[in-house]
Amino acid sequence: MKYSKATNYALHILLHLAVATPNQRVGVQQLAEQQDISPTYLSKILTKLVKTGMIESSTGANGGYKLKPDWESISFLDVIHAIEGSASLFGGCLNDNPDCLIQKVMISAEEKMEEELRQHKISDLAKKATVVF
Repeated sequence: MKYSKATNYALHILLHLAVATPNQRVGVQQLAEQQDISPTYLSKILTKLVKTGMIESSTGANGGYKLKPDWESISFLDVIHAIEGSASLFGGCLNDNPDCLIQKVMISAEEKMEEELRQHKISDLAKKATVVF
């Protein structure tokens, strides 16, 4: 599991949508200005969030992006997997030894981290947010 700048933007975008406009569509230009990133780069992030069903998109004069109806269930881990994929953060042991003690520790650590991220929901953060990021 990786955590890149794109994932950071995705988390902030989802939080912004949850706090500011959970049921309204927001255009890519407005979101890009709010995050201070290029609309082209942001569009790539938004496309991944649409493909995984976290947000909805529509075109036209009143088009834009909004959260899916059951957005309260979106976890940090869901967002990370949507942007980065679900490959392991840690590589395998040398010679692919199935009894590798180092690999067992690394896998255990990653599983604990994923569980922690799975428990944190965008909706929980939205309840605590006093300003839109």
